Amino acid sequence: MLSALVPAVTLFFRLIYAMLFIRIILSWFGVGRNNKFVDLLYALTEPILAPIRNLVHRSPLGGPGMILDFSPIIALTLLRLLEAVIVSSLYSFGTM
Repeated sequence: MLSALVPAVTLFFRLIYAMLFIRIILSWFGVGRNNKFVDLLYALTEPILAPIRNLVHRSPLGGPGMILDFSPIIALTLLRLLEAVIVSSLYSFGTM
């Protein structure tokens, strides 16, 4: 069971990373949200980015004049940590 669960968790996180990277790249080129693919991408990634963006906006680093959105960088870092914790716990659970 563990042999199938760890790759599935890893694949899940890789898909989220890919969606976030695509969203970052699309934002550089100013791609509008009049595309169904972009709408789907925003619908899947916004629940991850919105809470982080709100926290950054309320922090001393953020504010209304903030030019760069650091929420994707923070999200990628937090997701990587979460993936490491989940995979590590799955491995330690499997050795019990």
